Amino acid sequence: MVSYVSLLLYGVGGIVVAGMALLVAFQEKLVYVPVLPGLTKSYPITPARLRLIYEDVWLRSSDGVRLHAWFIKLFPDCRDIAHRLEMVRIMLQRLQCNVFMLSYRGYGASDGYPSQHGIIDDAQTALNHLSQRSDIDTDRIVVFGRSLGGAVGTVLTKNNPDKVAALILENTFTSILDMAGVLLPFLKCFIGGPGTKGPKILNFLVRSPWSTIDIIGQVKQPVLFLSGLQDEMVPPSHMQMLYAKAAAHNKQCLFVEFPTGMHMDTWLAGGDHYWRTIRQFFEHHVPEKKETESTQNGHDFERR
Repeated sequence: MVSYVSLLLYGVGGIVVAGMALLVAFQEKLVYVPVLPGLTKSYPITPARLRLIYEDVWLRSSDGVRLHAWFIKLFPDCRDIAHRLEMVRIMLQRLQCNVFMLSYRGYGASDGYPSQHGIIDDAQTALNHLSQRSDIDTDRIVVFGRSLGGAVGTVLTKNNPDKVAALILENTFTSILDMAGVLLPFLKCFIGGPGTKGPKILNFLVRSPWSTIDIIGQVKQPVLFLSGLQDEMVPPSHMQMLYAKAAAHNKQCLFVEFPTGMHMDTWLAGGDHYWRTIRQFFEHHVPEKKETESTQNGHDFERR
């Protein structure tokens, strides 16, 4: 007769094998979502259709992948727009900034397939482009990242202390290793970041760990943390841990909570408080130069 201990060992072994199979086969689909459910890969709406003043920017990453971005310029008459561009419309109005939106490789009109190494390269390519523009104040580039964009933005900001003035993180995870336990709870004992318990025997299978918790403490620029407490995808505790790690090394950190904010709508749920928080952060850490106030607008660099 097979003992209960043997059955338990077989059960645990089966979970580990099943977890390995899921991680190997589907991890990219869990981490990278180039197409939202119900939408096509092509852009459902463009700035041109909405009469926004913008520039189509085509870039080439260091490994040859062609990337697409929009550089949406601040202008007096911002009209209503849909989907993610609605946030950009309000950003233009409330923050008086230009917005650079990059599609990572595999997203939107960009070529290639997403990977951690590749996306870090894409973000650096975009920042290099911005730093060489003559129509913006390159001393006031602010990186804004939500969710995966926050992980990318943290690496970019850490790697470019001379090009990035400040960083804004919204609803960002500590690491994909920690998120694996959130998305696949039965793997929680076998995978996780530095702060989790368990043997973590499946960590080696994760190709895109995006360990923001290990990077954020190395960022020297001012950091604003925007946390939606109703986030249904990334536990708000992840943002709290990121802030604690950053604040231990950087005195220019600010953490702000929005009680009704969910993963993608914190900017909407936060209302005036959300935009006022960012505006005050800009005024304190990246103030507009007095001599250029009449001719030069500040700008923001958002990735998606």
